[in-house]
Amino acid sequence: MAPTTVSLSDFSDVTDFVVNQGNGVKGLSEMGLKALPKQYIQPLEERFSEKKIVPHESIPIIDMSKWDDPEVAKSICDAAEMWGFFQVVNHRVPLQVLDRVKAATHRFFGLSAAEKNKYSKELSPSNNVRFGTSFNTQAEKALEWKDYLSLFYVSDDEASALWPPACKDEVLEYTRSSEVLIKQLLKVLMKGLKVEVTDEAKEALLMGSVRTNLNYYPICPNPELTVGVGRHSDVSTLTILLQDDIGGLYVRGNDGESWIHVPPISGSLVINIGDALQIMSNGKYRSVEHCVIANGSSNRISVPIFINPRPQDIIGPFPEVLASGEKPVYKQVLYKDYVKHFFRKAHDGKKTVDFAKLSIF
Repeated sequence: MAPTTVSLSDFSDVTDFVVNQGNGVKGLSEMGLKALPKQYIQPLEERFSEKKIVPHESIPIIDMSKWDDPEVAKSICDAAEMWGFFQVVNHRVPLQVLDRVKAATHRFFGLSAAEKNKYSKELSPSNNVRFGTSFNTQAEKALEWKDYLSLFYVSDDEASALWPPACKDEVLEYTRSSEVLIKQLLKVLMKGLKVEVTDEAKEALLMGSVRTNLNYYPICPNPELTVGVGRHSDVSTLTILLQDDIGGLYVRGNDGESWIHVPPISGSLVINIGDALQIMSNGKYRSVEHCVIANGSSNRISVPIFINPRPQDIIGPFPEVLASGEKPVYKQVLYKDYVKHFFRKAHDGKKTVDFAKLSIF
């Protein structure tokens, strides 16, 4: 698309241009702004500090080519316990599938604002299809430099009818092709908890709903003043992330202060534990705070698949985890309530999980 010719003086409210008119931050970026609009300037405590990067530290990289090997299983469980994040290579998701969904992501965000805005909260044919920007524009004190398309899977028929034609086939292919990997990871992680996934109910609890996001982080003026995504942990069971070769994802170090870059590795997928699995494992597996920085020279995309319980599921520590007498750290919560709590506020690190913690007097 040709850059927008509108200048900031043509409208009084940047938020109206970005949010209501569907231009997103991509529209701002294409104007060639020299300075970041004030709506995006993060408070000092939320800006990313390069001084806190640990340069020679990295999350584990696990070769899945022999995924029945007990050593591979141990590496996965160890990574889930110690890091909450790891990358997998030789994961059996075809590389051409990954390439196609990345191309489809660029294709969707290359559509006109009017075309993308057909999928906005106000105009979308379904709550399961949502084009938006930032995270929660009503709750945030400062907006995040990201546009997204969120696709909640109900059925192939609904996806075919309601998802954007620019990307629906490629997203469906990507989610289907990832299913074998997801089931293998969950099988290994459940075995590490001594939990048997022998029935459909248990499988549905772990992966009963699936949401795929297409994320677009355009070139940003003054990237040091804002964030692509603020610090948070995911509410999922597992997240499977495909990123391009730009980089910018950072994971909180084990000291709770430092940040560790997750470098793009060609053909890899990034896996992270979500809050739901932290709760169900009673804290054995860790969902970890992470963020995405803004970039002053390159557009970046990523495509996460969020594997979740169903909205109506009750989540809490598995009985098998507590069988040895371990005290529960978390209460039983309705997953729908947990997710609503996450989405009704701005990103705030790891605070969401407190919603499920048992009070200790």
